[in-house]
Amino acid sequence: MSVVPRMKRLFAADGCCFDVAVDHGFFGEPRFLTGIEDLTSALDVLVEAAPDAIQLSPGSARLLQERSGPKPALVLRTDVADVYGPTVDPDRRYFSELAPEAVEQALRLDAACVVVNLLWIKGQPQLHRECLRNVATLKARCEPAGMPLMVEPLAMKPGSAGYGVNGDAERIRALVRQAVELGADIIKADPTDDLGDYQSVVQVAGAVPVLVRGGGRADDEEVMRRTHAVIEAGAAGIVYGRNVIQHDRPRDMTRALMAIVHDGASADGALALAGG
Repeated sequence: MSVVPRMKRLFAADGCCFDVAVDHGFFGEPRFLTGIEDLTSALDVLVEAAPDAIQLSPGSARLLQERSGPKPALVLRTDVADVYGPTVDPDRRYFSELAPEAVEQALRLDAACVVVNLLWIKGQPQLHRECLRNVATLKARCEPAGMPLMVEPLAMKPGSAGYGVNGDAERIRALVRQAVELGADIIKADPTDDLGDYQSVVQVAGAVPVLVRGGGRADDEEVMRRTHAVIEAGAAGIVYGRNVIQHDRPRDMTRALMAIVHDGASADGALALAGG
């Protein structure tokens, strides 16, 4: 069954997409709840701001889908991992677990897409193996259902606040290409340390659209500059969470980022829209 009908719900007519990730509570980290403690209220704001999509976990997706009237498309998170804690333990065996009947849940919830991690951490080969199995399992179930598969290839490295983004362009390219080879319909990838390298990430993905992940909270100027750079490099859009939901003005931030993604706004122009 073709994934095209659902992809058309996710991507606007210009072929671009801004997906706001609000699935952070799924990972069990207290610090991830900032800005979404009252999830219903947070969704009220986001639905009004009208991004192309909102990314939620199975238990919270109904808060979006039960709303009447126009609303963003649903991207359903299908896996949970324990790599986002505030400390690094090299002796720990980290995991990534796929939710049972994830595609069936997505169909019942009328999702436009499902998303799954492809994690890579040096010294954690079993984690990468679990993710490979999760992606392959999900792809086999998505294909006959016509459900688009978004794969999130994330290279991570230890830092002062736990594992964070490994922005090495070579490593990101390799993971992105692996995700494509596994059958991803959409890629959600980290930015490279040198944004001048991002065109090569888009290139290695071929015909598969690349959405750029927002990662941790950054100042508005940095977010706008980075967003403009990756769109100029050929990315089809962005998937931002904390840089929207933890913002003082999430509605304005959403609309400002939509202006970059869809209207070609400059970083300075978007910053003004966000109130910066």
